[in-house]
Amino acid sequence: MLKSKSKWILKDHNPIHQIDFDLSVSDITKKLLVQRGIKDPESARKFLSPSLEDLHDPFEFEDMNQAVNRIHQAIRQEENILIFGDYDADGVTATSILMETLTDLGAHADFYIPNRFTEGYGPNQEAFYHAKKQGFSLIITVDTGIAAVTEAKLAKQLGMDLIITDHHEAQETIPDAFAIIHPKRSARYPFPELSGAGVAFKLAHALYGELPAHLLEYVAIGTVADLVPLQDENRILVYHGLKSLTYSKKPGIQALKQVCGIKENINEVHIGFALGPRINAVGRLQDASLAVELLLEEDPSLALEMAEKVQELNQKRQQMVTQMTHEAKQMITDENFEDDYVLVLAKEGWNTGVLGIVASRLTQEYNRPTVLLGIDPEAREAKGSARSIDAFDLFENCMEIKDVFINFGGHAQAAGMTVAVEKIESLRSSLNRLAKQKLTEDDFKPVLYPEFIIDIEDLNFEAIEEINRLAPFGVGNPRPVFQMNDMMPGEIRQIGSNSSHLKIHFQKGDKQLDAVGFGMGDLFPHLSSRAPISVVGELDINEWNGHKKMQVVLKDLKVDQWQLFDYRGVKHLSRMLDGLENEDIYALIFESVPPGLDWVEECFPVKDASEFIAMSGHVYDWPDGLLLLDLPSSLNELSQVFRHVKPKKIFACFQSTGQHFFSRLPDRNDFKWLYAFLLKKKRVPIPEGLQQIRRIKGWTTDWIEFMIKVFLELEFVTMDDGVLSILPSPAKKDLNEAEVYREKLRQIEVEKTLFYSSYKDLREWFDQQMNDVRNAKEEIVYGL
Repeated sequence: MLKSKSKWILKDHNPIHQIDFDLSVSDITKKLLVQRGIKDPESARKFLSPSLEDLHDPFEFEDMNQAVNRIHQAIRQEENILIFGDYDADGVTATSILMETLTDLGAHADFYIPNRFTEGYGPNQEAFYHAKKQGFSLIITVDTGIAAVTEAKLAKQLGMDLIITDHHEAQETIPDAFAIIHPKRSARYPFPELSGAGVAFKLAHALYGELPAHLLEYVAIGTVADLVPLQDENRILVYHGLKSLTYSKKPGIQALKQVCGIKENINEVHIGFALGPRINAVGRLQDASLAVELLLEEDPSLALEMAEKVQELNQKRQQMVTQMTHEAKQMITDENFEDDYVLVLAKEGWNTGVLGIVASRLTQEYNRPTVLLGIDPEAREAKGSARSIDAFDLFENCMEIKDVFINFGGHAQAAGMTVAVEKIESLRSSLNRLAKQKLTEDDFKPVLYPEFIIDIEDLNFEAIEEINRLAPFGVGNPRPVFQMNDMMPGEIRQIGSNSSHLKIHFQKGDKQLDAVGFGMGDLFPHLSSRAPISVVGELDINEWNGHKKMQVVLKDLKVDQWQLFDYRGVKHLSRMLDGLENEDIYALIFESVPPGLDWVEECFPVKDASEFIAMSGHVYDWPDGLLLLDLPSSLNELSQVFRHVKPKKIFACFQSTGQHFFSRLPDRNDFKWLYAFLLKKKRVPIPEGLQQIRRIKGWTTDWIEFMIKVFLELEFVTMDDGVLSILPSPAKKDLNEAEVYREKLRQIEVEKTLFYSSYKDLREWFDQQMNDVRNAKEEIVYGL
């Protein structure tokens, strides 16, 4: 038995098979479409072939007309327009979208992104005063502003109009702005989940009067990087934006791709792990304006120079994240935070720009909501970021204790905040109080959502390749993972330079499937090659040297039944048991540790079987595993052990060489012949007589000596001075009356059952013993 590391929750235990449309796609793809709520031909067409024509009318936004009219008025009257953006990838691309739009339309426009470290998140009064002094009469926010209640009042007082475009959660009080373009505040707008860049793109669409296709690459980056659902409009924008990115002529994009080493077609993974992090890195370490300037730069040489600077900042950011993650994990251990439901950590010197990344890593590792705060000792404030698990809504819970914060904003899974230093402990205790009221232990286990259960026989290359038609993948449309149950492995091995990865080969009929678990090499000693394995993973095709193989990239695996590890007679046993030293496994002996296995005592607690046999009552599911080192004197002796324990893993490590096991036990005719031989000879000297018997019958010395011992115990013969003699008129006795004969029968049974049996027979024997334990337990439970 091997437990999964995650909870597996099937999206649908019984996927719908009656699909209302006929498409030239595989059954797997049809089921995936149904899982995504697509059940009619038109919806399927739109999903599989996203069209820009299916984008919603931007004028369905409330306040869009007012905003467009005011901006065009400002352009006509040559007013100065300030775009107020945010410092993350979504805010940078949103700023670039609107900046390029206004410049194209002939506006006098500039942009401003607040410094994360000196100004914090969102609009601030000092920046608005500065804008007024610079002669700006219209401010347009992108990816920010929905919480800027005070700043909106100030803008009015200063005689500046404020247009807010944002997508973040609105709080109780809405800013009194000239216009607010917000998908969740527009009852008529069909799709509420646009990113900040998506909202800016819709404003640009309205300003141009036609779809601005040249801005699609910006909106794709912002949408993927901000982790909004890739559904409806977002899917369309990213689908076409990825194509635009692949063939982009923008010098800034080309330079960014170059430093990322991207040469192939761009997909959402390139944004999530290459383009997005580099754009984000600028605002995390310094003023984010460099990122906007890079995207808008038209000179290729200057763009490359900027991109190299961005690359340098990203490398520095990576080093900082590694160091801060180490420090935070040390704090969790040293300050006894491991039992907290919500981790709240604060430290002077932490760069607030990368706290979100570190919080995300800790949330994944500890499966706990995590708040990380960088303390400013002079201001007596701590600014930071939070990330959460599925079961704990950060926005909802933090709003319950909003008085703790100086500033707060965000989503269900991510948030930013400012807290007075003296309120940090209050924040920790309050969030933990709420978490303990609302969460169960099960909520802290990571969750995997397999689409449905499939079988190896359902797979083919075409069906797996076709899954990519559901891309781009991301939030709201995750790359499909599938559950495959009770598959028999053909081979299990560790791969990689450090044996850090796991590879399992499965075969059923003529279908073969490789399973690759990156970073799962440590599971190797926990998997028996004869036990059925259930897995969850992504289907893929591995092509190498012109050969294609179907494979599943593992996310998790489990073994639902107890496992037998057949290491009988294995010479290099230490290799097979490497990695199990810290597990709950006992080495069991009946007489002593066999020669050559003394090292076992250094790795595992050694228990004498008599300790288990002497127990009163039953001990279930403990220990986790048993190493069986030497053979018992009888099967009953081992059966007695299983009356008290039911291990999840049994390691059969018997090293017997067949000391007691004959090809067959001497039968009555054999004994009859030997007795007649001794009777005829009267006196048989040892060892000369044994040699004569060997020449006549071809029996081994062990065989003959055993028969003589039986005769001696039954008092059929005597032994004096090395001479064997027949006793006159011996009493009639059955062979079974000799203990040495009965002992030999027991020894043969032990070795035949435990050492020379097939894997199947040995497992069935252990199964029988443990079934007896289960039956005994039921008797106790039901009072029988």
